[in-house]
Amino acid sequence: QVQLVESGGGLVQAGDSLRLSCTASGRTFSSYSMGWFRQAPGKEREFVAAINWNGGSTYYADSVKGRFTISRDNAKNTAYLQMNSLKPEDTAVYYCATTRSSRSARWFYTYEMDYWGKGTLVTVSS
Repeated sequence: QVQLVESGGGLVQAGDSLRLSCTASGRTFSSYSMGWFRQAPGKEREFVAAINWNGGSTYYADSVKGRFTISRDNAKNTAYLQMNSLKPEDTAVYYCATTRSSRSARWFYTYEMDYWGKGTLVTVSS
């Protein structure tokens, strides 16, 4: 069974940075794309970023492009989301997710994810 565990959330001020981590277990991490999603209070969950199996290709929502960076360390079975220049509108629960089969990160914003972590809360104060 695939398990995903996020960490690194917290309360920060606008303009600050945070790095989220997602550690995976239960299968060969390096064979699958990974994604980050978020859900703000009262809103639907939305795509944030995705990365292919070897980290060579990354994709972002327009709202975070240029501020957030997704990366991965396959030796540590961990994906990261570096968030810079945080804004109050970035406040949300952040989830990492992946698919049961190997799929392209390019289309992660359209896929139904099969595995989700429990999320980590990021709060950005103004």
